[in-house]
Amino acid sequence: MTLSRTNTTARLVAPAAGPASAPVASKAPAASHAPAASHAPAAAAAAGRASSTYAGSPNRVVVGMSGGVDSAVAAWLLKEQGWEVIGLFMKNWEDDDDHEYCSTREDLIDAASAADVIGVDLEAVNFSAEYRDRVFDEFLREYSAGRTPNPDVLCNAEIKFKAFLDHALAMGAQHIATGHYARVRRIDGQGPSARFELLRGVDPGKDQSYFLHRLTQAQLARTIFPVGHLHKREVREIARRIGLPNAAKKDSTGICFIGERPFREFLNRYLPADPGPIVSDEGQVIGEHVGLAFYTLGQRKGIGIGGTRAGSGEPWFVARKDRQGNTLVVVQGHDHPWLLSETLQADSASWVAAEPPVGNAGLGAKTRYRESDAPCTLQVFGEDRFGLQFDTPQWAVTPGQSAVLYRDEVCLGGGIIACAA
Repeated sequence: MTLSRTNTTARLVAPAAGPASAPVASKAPAASHAPAASHAPAAAAAAGRASSTYAGSPNRVVVGMSGGVDSAVAAWLLKEQGWEVIGLFMKNWEDDDDHEYCSTREDLIDAASAADVIGVDLEAVNFSAEYRDRVFDEFLREYSAGRTPNPDVLCNAEIKFKAFLDHALAMGAQHIATGHYARVRRIDGQGPSARFELLRGVDPGKDQSYFLHRLTQAQLARTIFPVGHLHKREVREIARRIGLPNAAKKDSTGICFIGERPFREFLNRYLPADPGPIVSDEGQVIGEHVGLAFYTLGQRKGIGIGGTRAGSGEPWFVARKDRQGNTLVVVQGHDHPWLLSETLQADSASWVAAEPPVGNAGLGAKTRYRESDAPCTLQVFGEDRFGLQFDTPQWAVTPGQSAVLYRDEVCLGGGIIACAA
């Protein structure tokens, strides 16, 4: 694939077989950095996926360059620190990558343009098969079951910090880096015995630790977040100062494979409509839904009952889904009791330290990305389940979403919400 904006050339390859693309520019210096814990099995599994052009180097870091400003500045910062930097563009979706809502081609060109300015190699790799198997299929299963999943959490754990990490190790790198607003702190030991914490990003408006809470010690040992100590405005200022072509590029929003397209339109391509009644909390039928999968708890817009005369005149919110009766239950008023929960249970628990936190002092949890930490009490049920009791009721706690625990600036891990009451 020849990229029109620069002299940079990249070849998109599937990671499962065959050599990866050849490097396109080689200008990165080397510097010392203590190697992290061994990841030999993963590297062996990825053998044959990456280019043999690269010999192993303890100073090499592969930076996931998405075409956005954050990852581009991350690559530049690491190069300035003396790392041997290679950029890698990940193509994770290809069902309709020529569609007006898919920005993959533009993003690849932007990544190549940034790499050209920074003076680093750029490779492109196709993880779309892994993404479909590990992320998208689970996304559809969850929606079919009436839950509301967060595919970005799963994508980070399975693609950006697993498939990508394996590929980078096979390229001879010891570390990977991304433009996420988060931080990693070594707390104990050296080499294979080292222990790490996942910390919030310094910018409270951009912190992305919520989406990274399923990362393991092995993944954190190999991961660098170069912009985690910066505010977004500082990142853009660096980009402008060094002349990056994407310095003013708008941040991406929404689910990566949906882009800016209408969500229901996209979901309807994969899940069948299954109409049923919409009822109020008093049991009155006030409309018809198109299928429970197309609604989420706390939803206000797009329910399809805006013109009804029933009720008090306050806005309607989705409060419950009755799968057995295929019924959508709605209530009026943001603070209706049916929208508030004092407890939740979660499964698929994943703890950054590989074990649950000890004690409840200073413990807080988020059940949605933009929420503030809510003080809570943790009760662990076996290896992969836990419950939370909140000091104050939480709004629209939604099965399928992530409950993520924190203690001050440390992200402790979390799980997938199964139910709330």
